[in-house]
Amino acid sequence: MPPRITRIYSENNAFQHVDTLRRKREKRGRHREFFVEGVRPINQALAYGWTIRAFLYSRDRPLSDWAEEILAGSRAATHFELPLPLLERLSNKAEPSELLAVVAMPDDDLARIPLRDDLRVVIFDRPASPGNLGTIIRSCDAFGVDGLVITGHAVDLYDPETISATTGSLFALPAVRVPAPADLAPWFERIRRAIGPFQIVGTSARADLDVADRDLTGPTILVLGNETRGLSAGFKALCDVLVTIPIGGSATSLNVASAASILLYEQDRQRRAVVHRPAP
Repeated sequence: MPPRITRIYSENNAFQHVDTLRRKREKRGRHREFFVEGVRPINQALAYGWTIRAFLYSRDRPLSDWAEEILAGSRAATHFELPLPLLERLSNKAEPSELLAVVAMPDDDLARIPLRDDLRVVIFDRPASPGNLGTIIRSCDAFGVDGLVITGHAVDLYDPETISATTGSLFALPAVRVPAPADLAPWFERIRRAIGPFQIVGTSARADLDVADRDLTGPTILVLGNETRGLSAGFKALCDVLVTIPIGGSATSLNVASAASILLYEQDRQRRAVVHRPAP
């Protein structure tokens, strides 16, 4: 069935619904949908099979071939056509995107994360910054992580600022929200049954073990703590070992997103070294 074209001429209920999705977490959670704009995020959402519920655009200016092609092949239920000033009101950018989208949220189901023999998973406990969360999602995507788990009282995964910081990687990486560390116990057992032993490696500026001295070539779950408080006591108890990134200068710690990128690079470096190691 082709999309239903609805023309919006004022800040009516349909406009208000999308605007509130953009601004309010509670609305996003209740309706299980969120706001997306930009060429790469929309391309990624389509490439990875996410459900687009609506596209919004203006006919007050010519659309590019890209936008026309997206709309021509759209499976969204609704296309909203609106005046350019209203599109500009919805956009989070200085130069509004040609297309805005309303996308359905997937379930927060740990089964979305594939359980591979060389498992790479990141857990981020109580992230407070949408920029940090989005950057870590981007790094996870870049370094071949199988999935990200977000635990505890955290910034919204589907906040427009988070999505923007991922530059589209949100749609390529299974990201699942879990209330608390204790809720992961059944999933850990499921992993052991599926692939066998794995390690849980926590990260802390106060740990004594250099991450480069820990073998990360086997199935590994890396755990990152809150930007201010670090790892919770519950997660420290779950971890097999705590590692650190040695630093110098006057800084006492690294930004969590920077630390995550370094840790993931080190894990990837170790695994590539094993693959390319000459046979004895």
